Amino acid sequence: MKKALGLFTAGLMSTILFTGCGSKEAVGAGDTVKVGLNYELSGSVSTYGTSLVNGIEFAVKEINAKGGVLGKQIELIKADNKSLGDEAANVSSRLATRDKVVAILGPATSGNVKAALPPAEENKVPLISASSTADDVTFDAKGGVRQYVFKTCFSDSFQGVTMANFAAKELGFLKTAILRDNTSDYSQGLTDAFKATYTALGGEIVSEEAYQAKDTDFKTLLTTIKAADPDVLFVPGYYEEVGLIIKQARELGIDVPILGADGFDSPKLVEIAGAENLNGTYYSNHYSSDDTSPEVIAYRNAFKKVYGSDPDAFNALGYDMAYMLADALERAGEVDREKLKDALAATENFKGITGTLTMDEFHNPIKAVTILEVKDGVPTYLMKQEP
Repeated sequence: MKKALGLFTAGLMSTILFTGCGSKEAVGAGDTVKVGLNYELSGSVSTYGTSLVNGIEFAVKEINAKGGVLGKQIELIKADNKSLGDEAANVSSRLATRDKVVAILGPATSGNVKAALPPAEENKVPLISASSTADDVTFDAKGGVRQYVFKTCFSDSFQGVTMANFAAKELGFLKTAILRDNTSDYSQGLTDAFKATYTALGGEIVSEEAYQAKDTDFKTLLTTIKAADPDVLFVPGYYEEVGLIIKQARELGIDVPILGADGFDSPKLVEIAGAENLNGTYYSNHYSSDDTSPEVIAYRNAFKKVYGSDPDAFNALGYDMAYMLADALERAGEVDREKLKDALAATENFKGITGTLTMDEFHNPIKAVTILEVKDGVPTYLMKQEP
């Protein structure tokens, strides 16, 4: 009995070892190219994740209809991280090991991307985020470039610098108050970049207050800000809190321009804040449906036929990311994680809906930023700032 059990155990171990050794070979071995999606499809920032996935799926449908990549169809393996860091890490691990994807797209927010990085790096799977704007996403603790991590969106520092220049140079206001989210890397990064540039231009931060994610009552903070009598208010945050902040600010009689970044971009912002309250609001973004280039017009019309509405910036970012991935896979020559990683790093002059992108040595894109003005609840194109 012991001998038979020993033989069974040995056989079982051989099977496990064989399966483990075959795990690397399984990547790209099937009839499809497996790509993992790790997104916030429920929870506090679900509109970001949903919009990105819609953009990715729309692009992949087009790519597959044209023959796919490397003679194979792209197969999307979609998972919901529920807007939670722990779940983002779990999803990343499953996609890398169990599903054996060639690349992971997402998550949407900087915090969730940072949670998803360790499993991707450990398993040497390229991870691409189209909306994680934190500067340090592509850097490790020692300041070195994360070899398997890429972004297709500009960084918080660029947005912060852009909005500081806009406040001081375009609007001509040199007294600013800041209301930031002290639980968010995104908000802190934008704040730091804004303050450094704004003060260098001669601007004064007359008040800086902080809230926490999930807060709903901002009246005490806004009352303090009102007493400081700023010319403009900078609110680097996500739409759920931002919408309430803008609504309550207007109710308190704060009628100065309110500035922000791409975290404002959500159809729910107008529902929360109210269309009239958003007048005098400006924010940096990656894309505008008002763009009159032939490529954007064609994309907008095709997207609207499917989804019944104009694409937002996250739709466009997801769309561009999927096409850039397909482009890199073709240049890699085969469905291989290492070769894909090298091809992504070598991306140059990739023309997308959100602009022309070249990957720099830090795996961040060199591309333009758009500034939008909200008029009666509708984000409208104001200007474009080149890097």
